[in-house]
Amino acid sequence: MNKPVTAVVEIKIPFHDTDPMGVVWHGNYFRYFEVARCQLLDQIDYNYRTMTESGYTWPVVDTRVKYLRSAFFEQVVTVTATLAEYENRLKLNYEIRNSEAEIITKGYTIQVAVDNSSGEMCYRSPAVLFEKLSLEPPE
Repeated sequence: MNKPVTAVVEIKIPFHDTDPMGVVWHGNYFRYFEVARCQLLDQIDYNYRTMTESGYTWPVVDTRVKYLRSAFFEQVVTVTATLAEYENRLKLNYEIRNSEAEIITKGYTIQVAVDNSSGEMCYRSPAVLFEKLSLEPPE
């Protein structure tokens, strides 16, 4: 990849994502990661529907989140997803920033390709991913 594949989305924190104090419940940060991840996958024309049509599913097999500051009801946050690894798995790194551009949360997700016909996990990313990234598959 010549330049990193990155997607940026803004999310205005809805009431239903917060606790009685107006603080975002910790599990919702994964949903914000998902919104940015879907945007990134749309950008490379390999979203979940296209993955399935190409013969693969890509379940999340590992994830991490680090909470640095809280997000609050009606706050607008910027979520950035960046493709960090792609040869053997998809690893996306995430940052969530507040309006002052401070990182409030960061994390990653790891997804692996599973061949739909066999149900087997792939130890190398399938050629279709490299095509979508305009790259040659490694030998």
